[in-house]
Amino acid sequence: MLVVKVLPKGQITLPQKIRKMMRIREGDMLLLDTDGEQAILKKAKTIFDFKGSLPNPGMSVEALREKAVSGAADEGT
Repeated sequence: MLVVKVLPKGQITLPQKIRKMMRIREGDMLLLDTDGEQAILKKAKTIFDFKGSLPNPGMSVEALREKAVSGAADEGT
């Protein structure tokens, strides 16, 4: 078990040992949940995690992501 300090804005630093074990890199998205008094941290799945496992839609993962982001922005207007 490792100890981390909570900073004034509620931030913590994930120890390198944990980042390596969970393969967490800068920019990764994480899911944080609670179970009573315990915090549960999981690495979130993104479209890039499914690259190569889904049928080819005729465009790159990056193009699909951009299309999804622009579509979501259009729905907000």
